[in-house]
Amino acid sequence: MPIKNRFAETHAEITGWRRHLHMHPELGFDVYNTAEFVEDRLHEFGITDITTGVGQTGVVAVIKGRTNVRGRVIGLRADMDALPIHEATGLEYASTVLGKMHACGHDGHTAMLLGAAQYLAETRNFDGTAVLIFQPAEEGGGGGLEMCRDGLMHRRGIQEIYGMHNMPGLPVGEFAIRSGALMAAADEFSLKITGRGGHAAAPHEAIDPNIAAAHIILALQSVASRVVDPLGNVVVSVCGLHSDTESHNVIPQVVRMRGTVRTLDLEVRDMVEVKVKKLVSMTAQAHDCVVEIIYERGYPVTVNAEQNTGYAAKAALAVAGSVDTDTPPIMAAEDFSYMLKECPGAYIMVGNGDGATVHHPEYNFDDDAIPAGCSWYAEMVESRMPLLI
Repeated sequence: MPIKNRFAETHAEITGWRRHLHMHPELGFDVYNTAEFVEDRLHEFGITDITTGVGQTGVVAVIKGRTNVRGRVIGLRADMDALPIHEATGLEYASTVLGKMHACGHDGHTAMLLGAAQYLAETRNFDGTAVLIFQPAEEGGGGGLEMCRDGLMHRRGIQEIYGMHNMPGLPVGEFAIRSGALMAAADEFSLKITGRGGHAAAPHEAIDPNIAAAHIILALQSVASRVVDPLGNVVVSVCGLHSDTESHNVIPQVVRMRGTVRTLDLEVRDMVEVKVKKLVSMTAQAHDCVVEIIYERGYPVTVNAEQNTGYAAKAALAVAGSVDTDTPPIMAAEDFSYMLKECPGAYIMVGNGDGATVHHPEYNFDDDAIPAGCSWYAEMVESRMPLLI
């Protein structure tokens, strides 16, 4: 693997940063210590154009190349937040914060972009401007959207934007990407099903919302199996279910449900929303219950621009010697999608090897992936903004 020599030399240092971040996870927008750590490293690299508090707690660093003849501006993004998961790895650098864990590898993403920042600040072997974006609140908070609302793209004149995520199951240091829809849109629904409570021994005198809830769960499974074209990816999952009683002999008055809908196509997304609401409403009505539906749209589909996918794949090929350019779409969601809606770019996966999947208490970012990830970030800048000879 032709990793840039500088990253082989700084691998141990970058690993140290990553493990420090892993030991001190923070959630959502409350990544103040993480952002301060990032800012401190950037200052150490000699970078002076640093803006903090972007999108509440994001950090943006600007590195000028040796020349700026063509006025090119490339953005690179990494996420900083952790998850509300209790770590179960037993590692010596495991989380020191109870109930919080970097279970998605954002500590690795941040460390790799820091490594690239150090290299780019040292070499400046490009013609143009590199904008390095350290984003908060990817895990459901919409930090990417908040940074865009803060004028990130327009203020910095970003012309292309690129991001990267680790992928368990893909060999360490290898890359995978696809043009078009790579990751799904994520919508949420919450239901309040109201019947009439009563004694469990006299169900005929009550209106049992549990029965309505059970039928709604089954009805929702028909969305994927009977409503959407089998080739049109969709996931409808009920993820939470509870009533207003925990007694063994009381039929509840109210049952609450919540879940998620994942789609890869806007037309399918629209159709599924209509169908879910109709199925829920009519099923509840059929069981003499009243239902309140809250349906909220979340992250949009992560769509890689065709031309920029080619650029990202070419950089990965230069680093790893091979790249999968037709990896299957993933039904997880990613708020880098908001940045891609404002600016052409691409999102790529870097292999994290065997082990637990993301969002698992035994997940661990593989530090052996660091040189490849750093090299790809740097290669994107140098290949898209080469020095004029």
